[in-house]
Amino acid sequence: MTLAASKDEPRAVSPPEKVLRLMDTPVVIEAYDPRWPRMFEKERSRILAALGSHRIAVEHVGSTAVPGLAAKPIIDILAGVTDFDDAARCIPSLETLGYEYLPERELETPDRKFLARPRTRPRTHHVHMAAVGSDFWIRHLAFRDYLLAHADAAAEYEALKRALAAKFREDREAYTEGKTEFVRRIEGIGLRSSR
Repeated sequence: MTLAASKDEPRAVSPPEKVLRLMDTPVVIEAYDPRWPRMFEKERSRILAALGSHRIAVEHVGSTAVPGLAAKPIIDILAGVTDFDDAARCIPSLETLGYEYLPERELETPDRKFLARPRTRPRTHHVHMAAVGSDFWIRHLAFRDYLLAHADAAAEYEALKRALAAKFREDREAYTEGKTEFVRRIEGIGLRSSR
C-alpha cells in the first residue's frame, strides 16, 4: 500500500489492479545465466530499430547485467531519450514488439515509463524509459557499474536477494522494499566514486 498526500494528511491508497497483477507473481532468484547478455543484445537491436530517432542509448541494467550475479530471470533494459516527452511517443513502437505499457508504475516513479514483455506471465524483459542524464538514468547506471566493479558488493546483494526471496516469495512488493536500503547505499557510493 502506498500513501497519497492530501491537503491535511496522508491517506492510504490501494495500488491499481494492474500493478497488483504485476506484483502477484512469485519471486524466484535463479543462478546467473550466461545467455542473459545475448538476450539483452538481441532485444537492444529490436528496440533501437523500433525507436528510430527517438532514442539515444539502450543499456543493460539490473542484476542480469552483472556476470555471475543470481537474479530474477528478467532482462532489465534502460532506454534513454533526449527529452522525457519523447518517451510517451515511443510507447506505440515498443507495443508493436510485444511490450505492455504499465502507466500505473509511474505513480511510484514518475520520471520513467515502464513496459514489460511479454504481455502474459512469466515476463522476460522490462523496459525502463527515462531521459538520459536524469536522476533515474544516473542512479541505475551507478548501481550497475558499482556492482560490476565490486564483486564483494555483488555477493552481498545476491545474499540479500536470496534471503528476501525466501522470506517474501509471494510478496513482490515486500521483496522490493527489502532491497531499497542496500540499493540506495550502493547508488550513493557509485555516484560519489564516479565524480
